[in-house]
Amino acid sequence: MSEASESPTTALPETSRRTLLCGASAVLAVGGAVAVSGCASSSSTGGAGNSSEAGGSSTKSASQPAGPVDVGPASGVPVGGGTVYREKKIVVTQPTAGQYKAFSAVCTHAGCVVDKVADGQIQCPCHGSRFAIADGAVQDGPAPRPLPEYKVAVQGGNLEVTPA
Repeated sequence: MSEASESPTTALPETSRRTLLCGASAVLAVGGAVAVSGCASSSSTGGAGNSSEAGGSSTKSASQPAGPVDVGPASGVPVGGGTVYREKKIVVTQPTAGQYKAFSAVCTHAGCVVDKVADGQIQCPCHGSRFAIADGAVQDGPAPRPLPEYKVAVQGGNLEVTPA
């Protein structure tokens, strides 16, 4: 039996490491405009940052602003509980009176936004992950990591959260 093929073989072009890394960066930049040094070309792709094109989600980018975000009055966060600011992808808790904690509201399992704080836990509706209101630690999986903690301060009665 012959090893030769009926059709002529064509060599595929080699993918450079730079092209591969730039492509991977673009895939990871879901819904946001990301500049990766050394990946720029003379043409613009335009529209690639549209969140509906990146994963089909109608929610905004998972990235957070660098500066403080005013989420509203401190009085809106109950003692022993918390409040989810879904549009800002932030959850603020008050484990004890006057002690505020802020976390990313994006679950570390599948990227769903947590939907409520109840029974001393931040709860994700997608797969049942639960996080502690005091430190964002996983209390019930499948989430593999705690929620990222943010800085929070009370300014003029309002909560200002700074993503770390």
